[in-house]
Amino acid sequence: MKSCLPAVLCTVLSLGLAGCSGHAADAAAGTPPPAAATPMIAHQPTGAAPAVPSGDQVVTGTVLETMDAANYTYVRVKTDSRELWAAASQFKVAVGDKVTISLDQPMEHFHSKALNRDFDVIYFVSRVGQGDGASAALPPGHPSVQSAAAAAVTTPVEPASGGTTVAEVWKTRTALVGKTVTVRGKVVKYNGGILGVNWIHLQDGTGKAADGTNDITVTTDAPATLGDVITATGTVAIDKDFGAGYVYKVIVEHATVVNK
Repeated sequence: MKSCLPAVLCTVLSLGLAGCSGHAADAAAGTPPPAAATPMIAHQPTGAAPAVPSGDQVVTGTVLETMDAANYTYVRVKTDSRELWAAASQFKVAVGDKVTISLDQPMEHFHSKALNRDFDVIYFVSRVGQGDGASAALPPGHPSVQSAAAAAVTTPVEPASGGTTVAEVWKTRTALVGKTVTVRGKVVKYNGGILGVNWIHLQDGTGKAADGTNDITVTTDAPATLGDVITATGTVAIDKDFGAGYVYKVIVEHATVVNK
């Protein structure tokens, strides 16, 4: 995984979350996770960071094994060329079902505390479909998936009333730790349903692309659409280290989102 600021999530997705250092899945650009109380922590890997290719690859196969744990559904899938493990937000599936999955975030040497089981490689996927074809419908309640990135924002977006800019959050991040901030910007990257939360990259035309201070990663339960201007209000955290190279210099967590 590369060092970024961000996508957790680098991409989660791959993530490609801004604000993270050495993030798997582009889950961050300095970006892909939430507080220790969330299910995500229960699934933190204890081995090496992802080293298997990820991205927009989509595969279809037959479910050989499945289990639910800590809000996730795990499936062992046999494709035409191989067998693989994948995990996503819980959905209904049975052995013998055909599924189509988008291979987003690969994790090597992953230990699931919830299952007390080790996986050589497992994909935390943002897209799971029932049936053949990449366009298969997502399970009911599964967040929509948009893993493409929008163009960088160069024209300033007016801050929300009482809010702050992306550059200011970066500049004053140490003083903002644990405090609530409101940031208004354009969604330039969105990864839904990764490790229990949605990952949003916001840019408002402030900061510098060269050092990543033009992009802030936000985690939320709310969905978002690429290109939309939204207002996110959440808690600032810095130097968040979730293991396996997931380090965020600054991130806005547990945010509420308003489309405006």
